[in-house]
Amino acid sequence: MQSPNRFFFTVIFFCMVFAACNSDYSSGKKKGYFRINFPEKKYQLFDKPGYPYRFEYPVYANVLKDTTFFDDKAEDWWVNIDIPEFHGRIHVSYKTINAANTFDSLVDDAYKMATRQHITMATGIFDSLMRTPNGVSGMYYSLDGNTATANQFYLSDSTRHFLRGALYFDAAPNADSLGIVNDFLKRDLEHLINTLQWK
Repeated sequence: MQSPNRFFFTVIFFCMVFAACNSDYSSGKKKGYFRINFPEKKYQLFDKPGYPYRFEYPVYANVLKDTTFFDDKAEDWWVNIDIPEFHGRIHVSYKTINAANTFDSLVDDAYKMATRQHITMATGIFDSLMRTPNGVSGMYYSLDGNTATANQFYLSDSTRHFLRGALYFDAAPNADSLGIVNDFLKRDLEHLINTLQWK
């Protein structure tokens, strides 16, 4: 026959085991993200014959002709700037200002693309007027929150040329995890904007 003390300790032991199996384990470590080693900032010139613009873009990126067509046929001067290391892409679209594509309608479209499509996920949308050293004017949109894109812009001379750009990632929108990469690539967007010239 077991002693009362031994029986009592056996019951206590099984109670502790049962309680331990039903509790959540916590290691005490905070969640974090992978360390990212960023490449050195260096740029190269995109100046392809037949294109109505030229600009500088990062050496760790590739410019590819955009082959996606929407309701209106994409013009020949649409490109994607792929940044494979960060699964990022800068969509660059270009339209000639004319009777069918007035400056005001193109500005309105750019505004809608930056705001209305992201309004439900954005915690803040900020716009700022730009004028580059090359005399090119436009608007820059910064979006806070878990939006599909946090950086968009358009550039124009208001009479002939209209170029729009937006940075996207091939990843679920997460402002926390993408923030550092967004900040890094925003500097490349600013460099592209400041080096853009019409031809």
